[in-house]
Amino acid sequence: MIDLVRRAHDHNWEMDPITRSLLDTDFYKLLMLQFIWKNFPRTRATFTLINRTSSVRLGEIVKAEDLREQLEAARRLRFRKSELVWLAGNTFFGRRGIFEPAFLDWLEHDFRLSEYELSVRDGQLQLRFEGLWSGASMWEIYALAEISELKTRAALKQLSELELDILYARAKTHLWEKIERLRGIPDLSISDFGTRRRHSFLWHEYVVNAMRDTLGDSFTGTSNAYLAYKHDLEAIGTNGHELPMAMAALARDDEELRTAQYRLLELWQQSYQGELLILLPDTFGTTQFLRDAPGWVANWTGQRIDSKDAYVAGDEYIAWLERHGRDPRQKRLIASDALDVEQILGLHAYFAGTLLNGASPGDFHSARDFHDPLRWIPERRIRFSAGWGTLLTNDFRNCNPKGDDGFNPVGLVCKLTEVDGRPAVKLSDNYSKALGDPREAERYRRVFGVAGVTDVPVLT
Repeated sequence: MIDLVRRAHDHNWEMDPITRSLLDTDFYKLLMLQFIWKNFPRTRATFTLINRTSSVRLGEIVKAEDLREQLEAARRLRFRKSELVWLAGNTFFGRRGIFEPAFLDWLEHDFRLSEYELSVRDGQLQLRFEGLWSGASMWEIYALAEISELKTRAALKQLSELELDILYARAKTHLWEKIERLRGIPDLSISDFGTRRRHSFLWHEYVVNAMRDTLGDSFTGTSNAYLAYKHDLEAIGTNGHELPMAMAALARDDEELRTAQYRLLELWQQSYQGELLILLPDTFGTTQFLRDAPGWVANWTGQRIDSKDAYVAGDEYIAWLERHGRDPRQKRLIASDALDVEQILGLHAYFAGTLLNGASPGDFHSARDFHDPLRWIPERRIRFSAGWGTLLTNDFRNCNPKGDDGFNPVGLVCKLTEVDGRPAVKLSDNYSKALGDPREAERYRRVFGVAGVTDVPVLT
């Protein structure tokens, strides 16, 4: 058991580099990296840090020199032999050999993180990664996790040993209360998606082990490749928004722009021989994506919801599958945006069973409610899974004995902003999550429309 209080009190950060391994990233970054290596080896890209919680002046909390030290430490890392053996020989999604030998050889001998530019302006960190797409892309998770943990370390330094003890005691109790509500729920499927905004690496590891030890088969794995490797867990993840964003940015005209999201799916299918087929349709809006999707897209095995109300998005996907003659009960629906235990329980009740006698998703608070045959029976509409992120690995709300919010997570992202010198855009299902040059974003909206797009606050 890690002594979190002692490690924090000693402030011996030299023992604790934030990025310990190049595997310490979301698994889908590795899958996308192979895709980029295979299909876009010479394409250049720029990723830019964006703080959605602009009221938090990160540049005054996290010292630029401390961040630079962590970034440089990450740049010196190389994939270890044992890690490459794991990638080569492990079974992912029930199949061996997902990673090609030539790709693993490239990882060992030729992969390098790109250059970066770091400064502080108006109290905010300015961080930009530019170079080959392969090297710039991989910075995303490393940089976000490093900034999040440096923010944590700055807050920890303000506490005495007793206050640290109280902080972690409260956080552990808070975590246990959440996990306790999830125990014993029939057919629950939940995984850790919390790398990028975690409180710290050590806390992340503690949380993942706690989930594994208490939830059993209901805990299906982690998106963090290093923790999956270290603790013999299932690695979870397929692809992200940067792929359709890049394909769209490279489009030569409006018609190529409109179809770029589907050409990406074709290329992904070819690259992975028909495996790893989880849709992420909200890059330019879910409603337009499903409306114009070719019929073969219904053969994909599921959909991840990111920026749309999960109840609305799930119903929309189920109805679309039925119109295309597919049985939704054989498909997978993954919710992953700003989830906490209440949303997980409600969504599981809604999609994984039948509500009875006027029951609503908000009525389900613990396993006892799911075992009441008068209110709910396990008769799934679709195979629902929850990807639990920030509020699993960085929920220290009301845990600080000093009472301030220094440990609250911030809405920090690191997104693709240019591809071969062309601006990249993400419209999203939520206006508040849209990213990119405003004029280019307006062009995208003319091409894709705004059907189904809402405007709600971004929590994390």
